[in-house]
Amino acid sequence: MTTIVFVHGMFQNPKSWSRWVEYFSALGYDCIAPAWPLHDGEPAVLRQNPPAGLGELSLDQIVSSIEGVVARYDRPVLVGHSVGGLIAQLLLAKGYLSAGVALSSVAPNGMLDFDWGFIKNSAIIANPLKGDEPIYMDAKTFHGSFANTLSEADATLAFEETATHDGRNVLRDCMGSSGKIDLDRPHAPLLLIGGEEDQIIPADLNEKNFKAYTDAASVTEFQRFAGRSHFIANEPGWEEVAGAVHQFLQKHLPLSNHSAVLGDVS
Repeated sequence: MTTIVFVHGMFQNPKSWSRWVEYFSALGYDCIAPAWPLHDGEPAVLRQNPPAGLGELSLDQIVSSIEGVVARYDRPVLVGHSVGGLIAQLLLAKGYLSAGVALSSVAPNGMLDFDWGFIKNSAIIANPLKGDEPIYMDAKTFHGSFANTLSEADATLAFEETATHDGRNVLRDCMGSSGKIDLDRPHAPLLLIGGEEDQIIPADLNEKNFKAYTDAASVTEFQRFAGRSHFIANEPGWEEVAGAVHQFLQKHLPLSNHSAVLGDVS
């Protein structure tokens, strides 16, 4: 049976993957959605009582934690969102995965985009003047930047159900040495996905990330979805994105991995 490890990004936790776990479990996959350190629990409780040390959380700590989960399985698939997408790329580069999927992914190697939303949101999060003070997500910011394609009412509900606070050092680390990958080396199949209305990680940056992989013998694909925000894994139409991921896995995983998975679309 193919195992999929779902890794959330900043301002979310495993609850953001509930629909995907149900969707892929029904297709016959073994699904795991681990929490980053200091991100386990109900989002509302985590917002009301931010865990001690959240502001000092580092990307290396998160990657080490996810590596520990991945090590329990024989080269699983990793599907990651935002920073989780970068983690998918990092662990793919280390040879730990049979395939990786990166949704609205933070790009490796300090890759930037000159989109105003990207510059504004990155500067707010990484602001060096704030030291190790956590970033406290609120409903207005969540709607304006994270779930901008939703109505105010739907974005407020999504905030209440899924949003968490987070630490600035995570994004700072993504832009430094912890986020570096040799993009010229061979790798297992990788799918990058971008949303055209994403105000945090523009679709053009996801495409730039895709084009930076140079090994012609390795499978690297990019898909752009119209009308999607950074909340791409949960906004209306998320099933279309999940379906594209399933098709990619059915196409590119070794045939032995397919024997226990239903819904083969090949």
